[in-house]
Amino acid sequence: MDRNRIIKEILLKIRSEALDRINSADADLEALRVRYLGKKGELTAVLRGMAGLSPDERPVVGQLANKVRAEIENAIAERTAVQKQKALEAQLLAERVDVTAPGAAPAIGHNHPLTVVRRDLEEIFLGLGFSIAEGPEVEYDYYNFQALNIPENHPARDTQDTFYITDNILLRSQTSPVQVRVMEKQKPPIRIVSPGRVYRSDDVDATHSPLFHQFEGLVVDRGITMGDLKGMLELFAKNMFGADTRIRFRPHHFPFTEPSAEVDVSCFACGGKGCRLCKGEGWIEILGAGMVHPHVLSGCGIDPEEYSGFAFGLGIERIALLKYHIDDMRLLYENDIRFISQF
Repeated sequence: MDRNRIIKEILLKIRSEALDRINSADADLEALRVRYLGKKGELTAVLRGMAGLSPDERPVVGQLANKVRAEIENAIAERTAVQKQKALEAQLLAERVDVTAPGAAPAIGHNHPLTVVRRDLEEIFLGLGFSIAEGPEVEYDYYNFQALNIPENHPARDTQDTFYITDNILLRSQTSPVQVRVMEKQKPPIRIVSPGRVYRSDDVDATHSPLFHQFEGLVVDRGITMGDLKGMLELFAKNMFGADTRIRFRPHHFPFTEPSAEVDVSCFACGGKGCRLCKGEGWIEILGAGMVHPHVLSGCGIDPEEYSGFAFGLGIERIALLKYHIDDMRLLYENDIRFISQF
């Protein structure tokens, strides 16, 4: 009888002590579960001592032991839920976002100066009634050279200047092949510009790159003269560089145009007085132009006796360098946002 009473007192003491510790603010619930309910826990040790009880006493003590176990388990479960709720509330408080606070503006990119210049060029010539034509960058030798009246022994065919893939296929060295393809498929009148990437085997330095961008134009119709070319280029120059810009033609030679000329504009930095940009000359070379050679027209199925035309071509990089006073072409290809964001 004394043993029964002693075990009951121990069970009640375990319950009281366990509940007090479980309900404390900084309780380690897992450690308490192991201490009281584990295989080597205090409650388990008491249950093992029931072997010395009489058959009549065991059910009474066992019922009390199960009640104590259940109370401890429930207390641990409730306290665990409380701790989880507090942890969640603390996390939500720490991660709270003030939706009324002004947001941080995301970093965005910027138009590349080459893109800006190309769009300006396209806008000018679209306003003059031109359309935009495009063609392949991997081109046949015929369209890049032969159809443009460039004979086989011409220096431009040298492998040092052109990237050949096979004897007959190459990376186009100019956008002029687009003009040939258009003339083959479209009857005059023709009025197109052809912007795009071109490739030449140049070393990379401040003024050269193996990849750069050209912007070429072509007009073919009845009665087209050199005066039409001059008038159109004057409109272009004034729109691109300012209303006071003047142009001048200097005789030159291109295999696909006859007559041919290099075209200068009056320096838009000094107004033609002479400065560092124009090297004191007052003029800046910007493009090449001329009347389409009769051989080129006839090769595309256009009768040179009935139709004539003019063509011109300029480098987009050159215009960007001049317009923005950039002294190193390599800056255009580094994609440094600190540089690009200035334009």
